[in-house]
Amino acid sequence: MAEHCRDLTKEIDLAAKLAGRLVDICVKELEARDSDLWANTEVSRAGKALEAARAEAVEVLRRTRHFMRQADWLQERFPDATLRDVEGLVKLVDRATIKAHDWSLTPGRYVGVAPEELDGDFDFEETLRSLHIDLKGLNEEAVELAARISRHFEELGA
Repeated sequence: MAEHCRDLTKEIDLAAKLAGRLVDICVKELEARDSDLWANTEVSRAGKALEAARAEAVEVLRRTRHFMRQADWLQERFPDATLRDVEGLVKLVDRATIKAHDWSLTPGRYVGVAPEELDGDFDFEETLRSLHIDLKGLNEEAVELAARISRHFEELGA
């Protein structure tokens, strides 16, 4: 089950990246058609609808990814769906143990410190590459927007 969740999470990540790239292509296509052939209001309306759909898709994918990670995390720690001791998280104790700790219910007295976990599936280079691509696209968009704003100021005579 845990492996299935990881595979599904990877598929969701890929779908999110593809959706983002598709939206970027569509936005650039709409900007290219921002000419006399299309009324500016139509292009603007289509761009806003596209951006709203993209934002909604990203949010749905983000929530799905979060849910899958939580399900995977729970499945790893409680594979039999029964409560058991997990260092740093849960410790089953009886009243005598609590009495021995002067009735203190401070979790740290019982659960200890969780061991540091290494995520073997985390691909740092791919994540860094993806972030770099995203940053490059955002920087290109920022330059285009700065030029557009500058043109609008010039048109206004400011």
